[in-house]
Amino acid sequence: MTELRWLDPDSLDFPPSHEALASPNGLLAVGGDLRPDRLLAAYRRGIFPWYEQGQPLLWWSPDPRTVVAPDAVHISRSMRKFLRKTPLRITFDRDFAAVIRACAEPRDYTDATWITEEMQQAYLELHRRGMAHSVEIWDEGELVGGLYGVALGKAFFGESMFSRRSNASKTAFLALARHLQAGGCELIDCQMPTEHLQSLGANEIPRAAFVAVLQQLCDIRVRDCWSRPPGDAGIEAVAAASILDEPTPERSI
Repeated sequence: MTELRWLDPDSLDFPPSHEALASPNGLLAVGGDLRPDRLLAAYRRGIFPWYEQGQPLLWWSPDPRTVVAPDAVHISRSMRKFLRKTPLRITFDRDFAAVIRACAEPRDYTDATWITEEMQQAYLELHRRGMAHSVEIWDEGELVGGLYGVALGKAFFGESMFSRRSNASKTAFLALARHLQAGGCELIDCQMPTEHLQSLGANEIPRAAFVAVLQQLCDIRVRDCWSRPPGDAGIEAVAAASILDEPTPERSI
């Protein structure tokens, strides 16, 4: 049996992902901290933190990995109809703090949350540094859905989403995919499979293949795929129906 490694607080090194446990699937290491450099080093290696209040900090790299290419996201006929008629509107990076707080709220099926106060503060700092981003869904000025994650090179690592209206989180994910597609993103990491994500086109790939492709997509020389949305939509909300428009690739400077 592989023994879990405790991370050196003075080092950003992680064990190789293939050393992760098979049960629970992907548990790789314990300890360390959530400072920005460690988080970014983890994502580049296909590793993410996931733990609950009262637990030590746990790091994961499950096999297989759930991913989707932005240009392969599926929009069902019923969702297209919904988007054309809904009054919901979309912004990007307008209120990251509100999105992560909403994602941390208890769900119908549990009172526990893995998005601890420590976790929230860590991703707020990444957001301040321009690495973590949010999509917000609004209904007449009320935040009713959204998601957040981390952009590195041509990959986006989704962390969590929430919904207070029917189809709000789906709308957020579709808006994310369209925005990332325009920015040249090639991969959205969804971490673990759910029916919700699979209905949107997510599929599973071997961990080894995922880690290998990240070495190219997250190279420090690769420009981040997240950019200011057209029309400065971070400030001015756009109609959900805009998701159905063809994306305009961003020009290189």
